[in-house]
Amino acid sequence: MPLHGWLGLGVILGAEAALLSGVRWVGFWLTPIVWTGYVLFADALVFRLIGRSYLTTDRAEGLGVALCSIGAWWLFEWYNAPRFWRGGDDLLGLWWHYWGLEPNLLLRRVGYDWSFATIFPALFLTAAALRASVLARVRVRPWTPPPALLDASIAAGALAVVLPLIVVASWTVVLVWTGWALLLEPLNYRAGRESWLRDLGEGDASRLASLLASGLVCGLLWEFWNYWALTKWTYTVPFLPDVKLFEMPVLGYAGFLPFALECRAMWVWVLGVLYFRPLPGNSHEEVTR
Repeated sequence: MPLHGWLGLGVILGAEAALLSGVRWVGFWLTPIVWTGYVLFADALVFRLIGRSYLTTDRAEGLGVALCSIGAWWLFEWYNAPRFWRGGDDLLGLWWHYWGLEPNLLLRRVGYDWSFATIFPALFLTAAALRASVLARVRVRPWTPPPALLDASIAAGALAVVLPLIVVASWTVVLVWTGWALLLEPLNYRAGRESWLRDLGEGDASRLASLLASGLVCGLLWEFWNYWALTKWTYTVPFLPDVKLFEMPVLGYAGFLPFALECRAMWVWVLGVLYFRPLPGNSHEEVTR
């Protein structure tokens, strides 16, 4: 495994050891530190499995994924912002709330962006590792989505991404984690870009299965490390809010599955827009297989 993989493991284990030893500054910065270590490790693992990764052969794409990750999460923060919530502390949001934040606003922004930059890379690298190993041969009967279904998905997605900004309610969080996938995945498919819908037409469900599994794996790790951090987030979930695993109500973990599909669809769409031309159907497949 490349050296940066061992470095990533060292960062994770060192942060855990420091946290258990009572090093408070590590507790306050645990999320960006430990997820940087995870991305380093996952990137090295992907390189070991397929011979390509963001930090070894595809650095420009890796940088783009990190920047897109920051932008996308600030979009989600916009949905969660207090301006769309009736009452409450300025640091609280509608669905998730941050605690123990850095009082210096500049350092706080560094912490935000550093943490947000790890989200897409962690999801995509985890999916790539799973697709290259345990989920490499997930096959289904070939299925091509009919045009009417694609049209309905786009319409439903457009409604879902707008409605949470208009209807201030706890239940609309479901739309935030599904709307962009419903909207962008069919658009990517029709534009000839990377799409698990296209894969299903060839009987290949490995991309879909890997992204769903990646969402669950990363979701569990997000909540595990968040539970021990001194700067952390908690949730307001409308369904079974008191039945929790770490800080997350158990039903909330279901949201991590479509969230992974949504994040990938966002990145592929952004990449297609930046290229100003349709991408090949399996573009950048080396980093997702």
